[in-house]
Amino acid sequence: MHRHNELYEFLLDNSWEITEQWYQQIEGQDESSIYAAQDTATINSLKEKNQEYVMQLHRIFNTEEKSFFENFKEWTAHLAKDQKHLDTDVHYVVGEFNRTQEIYLSYIQKFYKENQNQLTIDQFFTWSNIVRKVINLTIYIYIDEANKNTKKQIAAQKEMINELSSPVILLQNDVALLPLIGDIDTARAKLIIENTLAQSSQLGINHLCIDLSGVAIIDTMVAHEIFNLIKALKLLGISTTLSGIRPEIAQTAIQLGLDFEEVHTAASLAQALEKITKG
Repeated sequence: MHRHNELYEFLLDNSWEITEQWYQQIEGQDESSIYAAQDTATINSLKEKNQEYVMQLHRIFNTEEKSFFENFKEWTAHLAKDQKHLDTDVHYVVGEFNRTQEIYLSYIQKFYKENQNQLTIDQFFTWSNIVRKVINLTIYIYIDEANKNTKKQIAAQKEMINELSSPVILLQNDVALLPLIGDIDTARAKLIIENTLAQSSQLGINHLCIDLSGVAIIDTMVAHEIFNLIKALKLLGISTTLSGIRPEIAQTAIQLGLDFEEVHTAASLAQALEKITKG
């Protein structure tokens, strides 16, 4: 039986001492860590959040276990979404949860020693084990949320990089350049089509030069997507010139049976721009 009202009251009376002891034991951290903050407001916020967590821990000793964990999971999931903690390296946050556990268990040990004549060693182990169970659950929930946050940031960064890596650059009144650089997979190719059509329409251009000199390899699907882009631009009344086509890319296009007859091509960007300006 883990519930024990006297232990609950003892921990409740020592709540702020537990928090203060936890804060005093925080070691020097990386400057990016929330635990390295020196301003009073952040420090007070840290202590308050730790105090809230400690108060939640106390409840395990006066609440039925199933009911406690149901409510605790929901509360912890909300806590784990705190952006300042998500912006701190995971090992720092996990380390502080473990430090809280050590301090918390030391107070349970203190209570046990003060009431040893009325308690059994089995009770002490039961309390220690359930506290570890609660804090392990906290760490699991936090790491899961941190992982989701990292994936979300990576996806956002990738989308931004893709958008920045396919800019339509206006050269003169009705001529623009789309310089493509790096590897192009199917997902990026589709994004390039969407961005290029939107930007070309907004700029009101009549001719777009797509330069492929910075692209080493194009697979079957990507080659199709580029030709689909050319067809879509044609429907918008925009003519296209492909420049900087590498031999291996040209070979891929020929093997696919892609028709270059209606596509203007140039060996280099300089030649393409010269043809366009003269044209």
